[in-house]
Amino acid sequence: MKIIIIANAEQEQEITQKATNEQVELIINNEFPATGELQNAEAIFILNQNISSINFNNLSGKPIFINSVIDTLSELKLPKNVSRINGWPGFLQRETWEIASENKNESTTVFERLGWKIIFVKDEPGLVAARVISRIINEAFFAFEEKVSSIEEIDQAMKLGTNYPFGPFEWAEKIGVKNLVTLLNKLSEKDKSYQPSDAFLNLLEPNN
Repeated sequence: MKIIIIANAEQEQEITQKATNEQVELIINNEFPATGELQNAEAIFILNQNISSINFNNLSGKPIFINSVIDTLSELKLPKNVSRINGWPGFLQRETWEIASENKNESTTVFERLGWKIIFVKDEPGLVAARVISRIINEAFFAFEEKVSSIEEIDQAMKLGTNYPFGPFEWAEKIGVKNLVTLLNKLSEKDKSYQPSDAFLNLLEPNN
């Protein structure tokens, strides 16, 4: 089985750390390959590409997995062979990947061949893990804003108290403030409890 993955250097590093079935040929490119090369693949992962420039009609029928944490399949109006995953920093190295898909049978086949674990989730902004983590990070910013404790102490307390791999502020730096605030703003359209804290928003100010 030949699978093409279009990823940046950080994404490539996370993926190559995962154990993969030896019968699968993974071809990782930093740039979008020629259409002919894509057509020869049995599945395609598009993790670092702006999908608005892609003609998915040329790739009809193939299982395609896109890094779309915030925009849903219903909003993007893509063909049913396209599924969403979370390609944000830190999430690709997780043992189990979340997938929003209308193509569950073929998606399951691809990941069984890869030897990677998946769980299907609803087609919602943030999927599940990113939505939960963005909420945790936002609450940490609220706590810092209210002078509950310092950034370093909050990070340390969360790692020791909950066994998280990162503290909330470390997570924010790793994932990217812009990604998180965009997700929180999207979620807050339906649930105001996701409204980003002022301390979080201030990080998006110029020169910050």
